[in-house]
Amino acid sequence: MSEMASKEKAGAGTQAYLDIAEVREGTVVLKDASMRAVVVVSSTNFSLKSGEEQNALINSYQSFLNSLEFPIQIVMQSRKLDVHGYLDKLRAIMQQQTNELLRLQTQEYIEYVGKLIEFASIMNKTFYVVVPYSTQATKQGFFNKLGSILNPASTVSLKKQEFEAHREELYKRVNQVVGLLSSMGLRALVLDTEELIELMYNSYNFDSASPIHIKSVAELEVAGNQDESP
Repeated sequence: MSEMASKEKAGAGTQAYLDIAEVREGTVVLKDASMRAVVVVSSTNFSLKSGEEQNALINSYQSFLNSLEFPIQIVMQSRKLDVHGYLDKLRAIMQQQTNELLRLQTQEYIEYVGKLIEFASIMNKTFYVVVPYSTQATKQGFFNKLGSILNPASTVSLKKQEFEAHREELYKRVNQVVGLLSSMGLRALVLDTEELIELMYNSYNFDSASPIHIKSVAELEVAGNQDESP
């Protein structure tokens, strides 16, 4: 067996262990025909809030969980944060700064952040909510699963026929989750197909995943930090 054939066989073997069948129209379709949508959620610094604000946030989170009639999964992913682009932008701003005091303060801030990343890796935590949808038809028994393996074309045909109807039901749940999160003061965005594929790749190839690049203050604030919680 050639080296290329060996690699292809190894790749196919790895894919066989994944539950994901395909990703399309902002939806992850699993091999059992159930679906998943993924919502990325902003973070909030709980420790900096007053006691009253903390209690209000806890009560809102409790109401959020009690309002759900279906299970969800909350996932946190940590990745190294690359702030070099952010520092380059600050240097450009500093050079154009006419106020000498502001220019010196910007320079000191750049030096502080530069020394900070020399001695410690800045990690970014991203929070996701996975929303599932499945019907009784997707809960196959042993013989149904065996039939799908022997005749995969029929399973694919069934997916194409029912995909839109199932996806519509899934996104009813997604809209409910997004609305409840927004009522808590959190920003929630549904990942599209390209973003889902990138998330899947980074999740299964974590060591080779590229760090997050930050270029602006706004992006840095949205990215959050390791002390924040959803």
